[in-house]
Order: sequence, then C-alpha cells, then structure tokens
Amino acid sequence: MSIHAIICTRSADQVTATTNKLLNFLSGCGVNVILMSKAKSIFKAYKGAFERINPDDNDICIFCHDDIEIREVCAEFLKKLQDLCYLPETGFVGPAGTTYLSPNAVWWDQDVWKAGLHRGKVSHIDQQGKEYVTEYGPADDVVALDGLFLAARAKVVRDIGLDKPEYFEGEWDFYDIHYTTTAFEKGYTNKVIDMNILHNSRGELVGRESWHKNRLAFIQNTELPIRIQH
Repeated sequence: MSIHAIICTRSADQVTATTNKLLNFLSGCGVNVILMSKAKSIFKAYKGAFERINPDDNDICIFCHDDIEIREVCAEFLKKLQDLCYLPETGFVGPAGTTYLSPNAVWWDQDVWKAGLHRGKVSHIDQQGKEYVTEYGPADDVVALDGLFLAARAKVVRDIGLDKPEYFEGEWDFYDIHYTTTAFEKGYTNKVIDMNILHNSRGELVGRESWHKNRLAFIQNTELPIRIQH
C-alpha cells in the first residue's frame, strides 16, 4: 500500500514557501508527491497525474490545493487517513463538508450551516493576516466535501472518474462537489477527517464568472437537494 498526493498549481515559475512546506511535510511522511505545475485545468491535471502513477486499487490518493498547511504529526496524520479510507464503504475523506447539499449547490450555504448540517473545521487567514478557525460541525459522514484536501482509495477514484463533465465550462470550478457527490450517489460514504489544516485562502475565487457558470450547470444537471439519509 502506498499513498500518493497530487497537488495542482497554476504558478508559472516559482513555488511558494507555503507549497514547499506542504511538499516537505508530505514527502517526510513517505507520501509520493506529484506537483502539477502550470496547470490549465484541474480536471486534466488530476486525471493525467493519476494515470501516470497508475496506483494499485488499495493505494490512497490525495488531491489537494497548493496553499494549505497540514499541522499534524506524520504518524498520526497517516493513521487518521488510513483508518477512514480503508473502511469498505468510504468514498472521499476531507476536512470539511456538508450532510445536506441544498438546491443552490453551495456546500457552505449559511442557512444550512445555521441548521447544524455542516461538518469539520479549517483554519483560515483573514485580510489582516490573522489566523482563525472556522468550525463547521463535528466530524461525521457527509454528501459533499470541500476540495482543499480530498483523499480516497484508487479504486474509488477509478469508479467515479476524474473527467470534467461535458456540461462544465470552467476548468477549475466545482470539481470537488462533482467528485464527492458522484461518489455519494454511487453508494460510497464521504467522511470528514478530524485534522489540523490551515487554508491560506478566503475563497476569493468564488466570485469569478466560471465558478457561477459551473455551479449553474451542476444545478441544471443534478437532482438536488442531496442529503444523508438516516
């Protein structure tokens, strides 16, 4: 069993200090790291790297942003990952998600959050450079996960596929919602992992046109809402 991490960056030439720290952490944990630089599509980058690795079905594959910091002890991080990924029903694992994807397809929808239906926690940096923790809810099973960090067995990845849906116009948006809800609809259970992770982003890309176009396309091609059935 091996663990692979595919990190996609659009950086032209220079790898940031944050990305280097992430690469060093994962490599130090014995993870096989693939950095896809100058990528023009997250779908193509993830699929291309996955096919190049050609992992065994029981290998774990991590797909994550290049602007995160994982603040864990390697042994504990790997154990948490393995304990969840190797449950036979597990689809994707990640630090934040929701048990209810509303008709607007925004996983972090504020009304759903207030209803107590989100799960996980992530640290962020505000506009003044101050760190704070966003508490979504207790770790649990979810229908959709945020794409800052996703992990799954290679068998799951092959089952759901990494191609961009034909109805998506943008090359970078809504891949996480598409991947994780596809896994859920195929009968897998996505799970929030309790981990200490810092995301050096406040979600500015949500404002771009391609995000809204892909969201609308997802809504038009998906039966919503999607929820955990108890």
